[in-house]
Amino acid sequence: MFKRIVVPVDGSEHSRKALDYAKALAEKFNSTIWLVHAFPQTSDLLGYNEYEKLVARREAAGQKILDEAHAHLGTDLDVREELLEEPATEAILNVAETRQADLIVMGTRGLGTLQGLLMGSVSNKVLHHAKCPVMIIR
Repeated sequence: MFKRIVVPVDGSEHSRKALDYAKALAEKFNSTIWLVHAFPQTSDLLGYNEYEKLVARREAAGQKILDEAHAHLGTDLDVREELLEEPATEAILNVAETRQADLIVMGTRGLGTLQGLLMGSVSNKVLHHAKCPVMIIR
């Protein structure tokens, strides 16, 4: 039923809870889990003397979050990763479409709660624009 599950991760408690639900579903349906982490576009750093170091730092921080999520899921599952430089909503929707996801499992809130209040939450935007079912975990 759910062969390809997309799980956005940002290191928050809500994303860890979503990982637990996705893991249970993946074990039941023998699914592939696609972990997605998006980091802010680096164009805001252009012109800085240490631009490349700053970009590498963002990538390393994102990879650390993916590694922790992968470790949380264990080694018995088929887990793939996407580390993307783009807004979170677009990254999640793009991966879900590209990987032909059957389900997106995500937390209600991530680490950017103030931004979510000002601009509308990522989970709300994904819920309204995804072409597959979306499970939102509290």
